[in-house]
Amino acid sequence: MNPRPPHPTLLVIAHGSRDPRHAATVSALCARVRALRPGLRVEVGYLDFNAPRVPRVLERLAAEGTREVVALPLLLTRAFHAKSDIPAVLREAAARLPLLTVRQAEVLGPSALLTGALERRLAEAGLRPGDRRSTGVVLASAGSSDPEAIAVIAEIAREWRRTTGWCAVRPAFASASLPGTADAVRELRAEGVQRVAVAPYVIAPGFLPDRIAAGAREARADLLAPVLGAAPELARLLLRRYEQCVPAGARGETPALTA
Repeated sequence: MNPRPPHPTLLVIAHGSRDPRHAATVSALCARVRALRPGLRVEVGYLDFNAPRVPRVLERLAAEGTREVVALPLLLTRAFHAKSDIPAVLREAAARLPLLTVRQAEVLGPSALLTGALERRLAEAGLRPGDRRSTGVVLASAGSSDPEAIAVIAEIAREWRRTTGWCAVRPAFASASLPGTADAVRELRAEGVQRVAVAPYVIAPGFLPDRIAAGAREARADLLAPVLGAAPELARLLLRRYEQCVPAGARGETPALTA
């Protein structure tokens, strides 16, 4: 049996996808987290499509002698998966693994680190600092039927515009809600915005991010940023959410990060 780790294991819970780019992106992000916190054990579990699934990871950790796990949803908003799917999976595992304590961390958003990552991706796509005042941004998320999640995206768009000087920031959704990406681009054009950039508010490539990209191309947006991916800001945010879920004495020696 392995010795008990000095602080709880971080289990990153991703949704999973048939698109192989999804798991590759999750792996790259977790590798960046490990590089930031060398003493922290970081595992990945999936809800669907990919292996290993969350219950199997928890079973393996319990069999190895792990006693504490922080389960961190790799989600940007608190919608169905964070409120229902993940708690149900964790409750079922807790019933079968009574010696394992699992705490569910908060979802990633909203956070200034996420808007920092969005800014990074827009700059990587070619947006120059001097373009900000003449550029409208479409903040394109995956979408949700949960009103709370939709309201959060709208508030992020308002706050991003207020604090950073874009001439406009308009929320858009790849599914379940309106407007779609193409419509949001057209709306900004109709309002006289000179340049329109689309910033995908999604972590990994897949079906819905591809739909966002298709909408940007359809409406002829001037610029399309990459997905957030393994941005350093995102890796720091994972550690921040981990730290918020772990008692101070069990965090290890690395100073807390700020969001």
